[in-house]
Amino acid sequence: MSSIISVYNPATEELIGEVPSHDLAEVDAAVERARKAQSIWARKPIAERRDALWAIADAVIAHSDELALLESTDVGKPLAAARQEVLGVAECFKYYAGIIDKILGDTIPVDGGISMTFREPMGVVAVISPWNFPLPIASWGIAPALACGNAVIVKPAALTPLSTVRLGQIVNELGVVGDALQVLTGSGARVGNALAEHPGVNKVSFTGSTETGRSIIQAASKTMKRVTLELGGKSASVVYNDVDLAKCVQAAPMSVFDNTGQDCCARSRFLVQRGVFDEFVEGFIESTRALKIGNPLDATTNLGPLVSAGHRESVSSFLGEGLNVVTAGEAPEGPGFWMAPRIVIAPDPKSRVATDEIFGPIASVIPFDTEEEAIALANSSIYGLSGSIWTNDVGQALRTARGVESGALSVNSNSSIRMQTPFGGFKQSGIGRGLGQAAIEAYTELKTVFVRTDRDN
Repeated sequence: MSSIISVYNPATEELIGEVPSHDLAEVDAAVERARKAQSIWARKPIAERRDALWAIADAVIAHSDELALLESTDVGKPLAAARQEVLGVAECFKYYAGIIDKILGDTIPVDGGISMTFREPMGVVAVISPWNFPLPIASWGIAPALACGNAVIVKPAALTPLSTVRLGQIVNELGVVGDALQVLTGSGARVGNALAEHPGVNKVSFTGSTETGRSIIQAASKTMKRVTLELGGKSASVVYNDVDLAKCVQAAPMSVFDNTGQDCCARSRFLVQRGVFDEFVEGFIESTRALKIGNPLDATTNLGPLVSAGHRESVSSFLGEGLNVVTAGEAPEGPGFWMAPRIVIAPDPKSRVATDEIFGPIASVIPFDTEEEAIALANSSIYGLSGSIWTNDVGQALRTARGVESGALSVNSNSSIRMQTPFGGFKQSGIGRGLGQAAIEAYTELKTVFVRTDRDN
């Protein structure tokens, strides 16, 4: 029998919902249903599958206010941000609806005949999504996996499952994919691990911490199933002397403190050339203090609470003695897991605050002198997910971009993710790529078929 998971609003600490914690028998049953549904879903005409994904997108838009409110109260993020994320979910389903008839193979001339390649569905895909962006990241797995003809079982994080559960209900009510999309709730240690080990699951797409990613690889290796892992980050924002500093310092706060710093792409290390270091620090502190921290349902709020008391304690542990820390803003008092942004000035680049993923509102600002030093500092991390380069010198921007070991970089911008472009990390930030056309490779197997055409003698 399933037990119950209680879900709390991190801004008020009030109970807002309950979901089942599914047991291993229920995992087995879900996988069996998914395998039966996948064979039906994959054989449906292209137009029917395309229209199904488009219908899901329309349903997400129709329920956008409800889904955004769930996302905001569950995660603690500003409602305005949650609304934009829900619209992004709809766009994701539209994008992959449009790609279904563009999953192409090749014809390859070879001696004695011709070879053709086909991209075939993998089968059943487990999408294990994180607690910080529940709906968007779930959709980045669901939409391309369905587009490629797979069935999908989604396991949302136990901390923030409500919006994903509701999405599953909405899709079920549409009746367009049947059991090719299911949602299972429960702990990662039980349900997530069971899916990763299950012989009936062909692929795992996991987004979360690097530590948990290692355990996913181990579990998946038992049946040699495919994995895509989008893991931790300690992204650097490299700021050169010639930058338009006013634009840079205005953009800097939300590049690290958006979602209260609970973002694997957060630019939590600002590497600033010494000629503008003091001016950057002053401007960064000033622009961060302009952010409003408070009720996520207030339209003027920029930052909400952290997701839980335990996570706030983990984040606070980085603020040890010997650090030059500026508190930039005031967090509300009373219920809620609040924390004002902290800016750590010139820490030792090898210190824990400058090397480890914090996943909270703490940023380090570290000086450098030369381009070579900036690249070396940016690469002095086990992670390589994202980052930014701020300069007006195009050559310098390209040299730095080519030198930095990271999967997604932006010049004079803090954006990391676009639906049309591949996303994933170098080093211990993950394996594989999602989004864009790259997701087609992630959710299909490549088959080669040879046809003999030469004449018998």
